Amino acid sequence: MEIDEIKRPTKEEQELALKSYETLSATLEELHSKDPEIEIEETEEKIRVPLSALKLLAKILKATSQGKPISIVPHATEMTTQSAAELLGCSRPHVIKLLENGAIAFTKVGRHRRIKLEDILGYKAKMKAEQKERLIQMMREDEDKGLYDS
Repeated sequence: MEIDEIKRPTKEEQELALKSYETLSATLEELHSKDPEIEIEETEEKIRVPLSALKLLAKILKATSQGKPISIVPHATEMTTQSAAELLGCSRPHVIKLLENGAIAFTKVGRHRRIKLEDILGYKAKMKAEQKERLIQMMREDEDKGLYDS
């Protein structure tokens, strides 16, 4: 599924996801097995599912209930510079500058740059943490100058 194909869940999907999340979340609290068996009521099919997969399903249901679109991408996935730019919310030339400056690791396949998803996500998390720290620092400086009323 391409990034531009990801759709927001409908109100009906959100409501169903919320009910399902609440039920699954409560059930997960009671599970002790690492590979519980679940049953599909319509077909009476029983399936063993890794507990980690059920926990991931709970996260998906929670996000869906909040109206957030979902996409699952394996972390080993390599991206184009355009896909990376879309994920970061910046221009493709800016991503290329980041790559060439060594801010994000990449490989070249012929003339094309490929970036691991985990490297993009790591860079994004690092930038977000730095941004948060700068905001905290600015607030402290403003407090020190007495710009906030008590």
